[in-house]
Amino acid sequence: MATVSWKLALPTRLLSRNLVGSVKVSPDFVRRNYSLSCSFTRSNSAVSYRFNTRYYATEKPANEKSSILKQLEDEQSKSSILKQLEEEQKKDEEEAKQKREQSWRNTKRGIIAMGGMMTLSFGYMIYSFGASPRDDQGNIILDEFSNLPFPKQHIYRILKELEYVKKLFGEPSREKLLPDPLTYPYIQPPYTLVLEFTDMLVHPDWTYQTGWRFKKRPGVDYFLEQIAPPLFEVVVYTSESGMTVFPILDALDPNGYIMYRLVRDSTRFVDGHHVKSLDHLNRDPNKVIVVDWNSASVKESPRNALLIPRWDGNDSDRTLIDLAAFLKMLATNKVEDVREVLDYYQQFEDPLQAFRENQRKVLENLEQSEKERKDSHQGLAQRWTPSFLKKNL
Repeated sequence: MATVSWKLALPTRLLSRNLVGSVKVSPDFVRRNYSLSCSFTRSNSAVSYRFNTRYYATEKPANEKSSILKQLEDEQSKSSILKQLEEEQKKDEEEAKQKREQSWRNTKRGIIAMGGMMTLSFGYMIYSFGASPRDDQGNIILDEFSNLPFPKQHIYRILKELEYVKKLFGEPSREKLLPDPLTYPYIQPPYTLVLEFTDMLVHPDWTYQTGWRFKKRPGVDYFLEQIAPPLFEVVVYTSESGMTVFPILDALDPNGYIMYRLVRDSTRFVDGHHVKSLDHLNRDPNKVIVVDWNSASVKESPRNALLIPRWDGNDSDRTLIDLAAFLKMLATNKVEDVREVLDYYQQFEDPLQAFRENQRKVLENLEQSEKERKDSHQGLAQRWTPSFLKKNL
C-alpha cells in the first residue's frame, strides 16, 4: 500500500474522504511524489482560498500511469472538488449571516427593553419626587410649595429631593462625628490628634505570593504608647471603608490607644476628594492636630494640619519616633493654640526635620549655657579661696 499525506488551507471533510478512498496501488510499483494545487476566490471577499494536496504513491518504471494519478489529473474530478468547496463556503457564509442578523435583532430588543425600563423608572422618580407629601392615613400635607402652580410644585420638590441626595452622599453622615467631651470624674485629654490610616500607620503592599496586605509602619507601637491618653485623644480619620479599616486597627492597636475611628461616611466629598471635616468633629479647633500627607484631605482646615512625607513602605523609616517627640513637646508645654505652632512648621517641606534641627540647636544652647555656668562657678571659687585663707592666716 502507498502512503498519502495532505494539507488543507480550508477544512473540508468531504474532500478528505475522497482523497483517502482513491489511494489503491499494487506493491510492485515504484514510489514517487505527486502534488495538486487548486485555488478560488470568494465573490464577496478579496481573500483567496488555496487547496493544496500532497501525496506519495508508487508506479511502474514504465510510462504507464497509476490509477490515482489518472483520477487526480481528471479535469472533471478537479471541478467537482472545487464545486463542493464553493457550495460549502456559501453554506457557511449563509449561516454566519443568519447568526449576525439574529444577534442584531436580540441586541435591538435588549436596547428597546432597557430604554423602556429607564423611561418608566425616570417617570416614576419624577412623579414620586414631585408629589405632595402625605401622612400615614394618606392625607396631603401642605408644604412651602403647595401654593404654587402644579408644574412648579413638581419642579421645586424634585430640586429639593436632588439637593438632599447630593447632601446625603457629599456630606458627613452625622452632625457630630465625635461624642461630647468627657466630664469629671472622667479624664478628657486636652488635645485631639487626628491620624490618617493609609500610608501613615500602614502601607498597602501586593505580592504574587500573598496578594494584597497591609504593612505595619516601623515604630507604630512606640508612637501610640507615647501619645496615648491622657496626653492626646487619638482619632483615626480616613477615606477608606470601614470593612478595610476596622479589622486592621483591631490587630494594630490591641491596647486600645486609638479612641475613635472615622471612615469614609464621615468625610465630605468635594471636587473629587474626600475631605476631613473638622467642623463636624465636635472639638475645639485650637486643640486639634491633623497629621496627614495629602493636602487635599485637609484643605478646609489647613492651619490644623501637619503635613509629613508619605510612607512608601521603607523599613528604615523613623518618622513616627520624631513625630512622637514633636507631639509630646506640644503637650508638655501646654500650648494654648496649636495652630500657632503648626503655622511655623508648615513653611518647611519636612516639618519633622525642621523640628529635629531646632531641638539640636536648643540642646547645643543648653550645653553651652551649662558650660558657661560651670566656668563662672569655677572662677568664683578660685577667687574666693585665697581670700578665705588670708583671713584665717
